[in-house]
Amino acid sequence: QVQLVESGGGLVQAGGSLRLSCAASGSIFSINPMGWCRQAPGKQRELVAAIGRGGITSYRDSVQGRFTISSNNAKNTVYLQMNSLKPEDTAVYYCNAFVVVPGRGPADYWGQGTQVTVSS
Repeated sequence: QVQLVESGGGLVQAGGSLRLSCAASGSIFSINPMGWCRQAPGKQRELVAAIGRGGITSYRDSVQGRFTISSNNAKNTVYLQMNSLKPEDTAVYYCNAFVVVPGRGPADYWGQGTQVTVSS
């Protein structure tokens, strides 16, 4: 069993910052990659940022230069530093990890989601 637990969401004014954290626990052989997705009301879930075990990162265009994804492989943890937040960043943010579990094939796992609300 693999669990992803997120923390760090909340309410912030436009221009402010938040830092999200996500820790994976359970029977884990390896994780690659980890990332963050978000879903705003009435919209589809979209990938925000991802990071591979070697540290290669990718971002959606709308957050490039404002958000930074990082990870601690030893702790199976991924972070998302969000700066210069805009009202359009308001969404539920989900942690995602592609996990290899001993004795099983790889699979996608998701956190429960954390609300980020940016007021104008």
